[in-house]
Amino acid sequence: MAEMNSTKEITIKPGDSLAQYLTHPVFEKISKVAELEDREAFVIGGFVRDVILGRPSKDIDVVTVGSGIDFAQKVAAFINPKIKVTTFKNFGTAMFRYKDLEVEFVGARKESYNRNSRNPIVEEGTLSDDQNRRDFTINAMAIDLSAKNFGILVDPFGGIEHLQSKTIKTPLEPEITFSDDPLRMMRAIRFATQLGFEIEADTFEAIKRNANRLEIISKERIADELQKIMSTKVPSRGWYLLDESGLLKYILPELQLLKGTEIVNGSGHKDNFKHTLQVLDNLCAKSENIWLRWAALLHDIAKANTKKYIDGIGWTFHGHEFVGSKMISKLFSRLKLPLNESMKFVEKMVLLHLRPIVLAEEGVSSSAIRRLLFDAGNDIDDLMMLCEADITSKNDEKVRRFMQNIQLVKVKLVEVEAEDNLRNFQPPVSGEEIMSTFGIAPCKQVGEIKNAIKEAILDGIIKNDYTEAHAYMLKKADELGLKVV
Repeated sequence: MAEMNSTKEITIKPGDSLAQYLTHPVFEKISKVAELEDREAFVIGGFVRDVILGRPSKDIDVVTVGSGIDFAQKVAAFINPKIKVTTFKNFGTAMFRYKDLEVEFVGARKESYNRNSRNPIVEEGTLSDDQNRRDFTINAMAIDLSAKNFGILVDPFGGIEHLQSKTIKTPLEPEITFSDDPLRMMRAIRFATQLGFEIEADTFEAIKRNANRLEIISKERIADELQKIMSTKVPSRGWYLLDESGLLKYILPELQLLKGTEIVNGSGHKDNFKHTLQVLDNLCAKSENIWLRWAALLHDIAKANTKKYIDGIGWTFHGHEFVGSKMISKLFSRLKLPLNESMKFVEKMVLLHLRPIVLAEEGVSSSAIRRLLFDAGNDIDDLMMLCEADITSKNDEKVRRFMQNIQLVKVKLVEVEAEDNLRNFQPPVSGEEIMSTFGIAPCKQVGEIKNAIKEAILDGIIKNDYTEAHAYMLKKADELGLKVV
């Protein structure tokens, strides 16, 4: 997880030379070709922002007046004719790798948009036109690569000032910037989350007014921003901003439904939206596993669907773990997150997230531990981490008791695993062996014997080894009237 360093004191001013940051040999090569071709070239955007913040960047964006593809090909040929240049003619961009950097070239351009489309009408432009179309002032700064002005910072919108004040602001009127490309609203929240910056008031109000425009953006591009938010140190900040801005209801309304508390007959429940985001932050302090983070975000996603008040008991969310796990595939599909093993992992974590806590409360029997190990498999350590993160009570004594009980479960898990080796359990006796032993074809009885062996192991009746499992197979088969052939 790459966190941006936004705490560095910034003393740079517009017009200062940043040549000291252009130590990579690619910049000198670009400068030479720009001089030979008599054309303007600038490094722009994220690289400029990050080097000023003290964060090395591996991606370089170069803007030139004229064809970016043509310039990229000439720079690559100047460095080494064997360098492969990848071109994207529809976008007017080209890129190549040189040493440890990925360098992308684009011609300076100006854009205009149809209100109902993300696809702009693009024309050649100047550096100023190109900076106008950038999303935020901190991403619109450029460094001149010409021989005459090598290293000079070009900052027409006060990007340096906004880095100093830790502010996210659009270069043009925010209404124009967000209407042109509504994904920039997501990017504003993502950068605020990554950098720990504040979104300037007028900019944030414009996001609120334009929130519905997010509907014209592809789910894939939104998912990319969500993944970047989820990879930050404190992702809850991003989700709170998504909610406050009005964007959340167009992305994950199920999460928004968890907001608020309700009191009936003096009985209330916690705000499950705040609880969820606290669990997410707790988990993120210990793990960079992006899918475990998603499991933390979605672990209580079905609580709005299962909430019920019962006289004499109070508020219940019965079965929310089961209902929630069934919701994951639809949510992942809608969000364009991968429908693969990552999704299945999240489903498993949501389904099992209460099990260790219930064990801790009801007593830690060896049989229950075996079944937990059987169901969780190699994901047991991630599950236990999620369960610890799920303890958010403000009652210190309650937290102490929960943590103590969770530790008992963890100790018992180690003991049982050492004895029974149940992670990713495979039956010691296979279905094929059962069929060949008794001369039977695939049938219900084969499944009954396999299940009986599994249950006997989980209940501690027999050990998880071949000798005891084979003997138990013969015993169970005899009960079913089967004879060895």
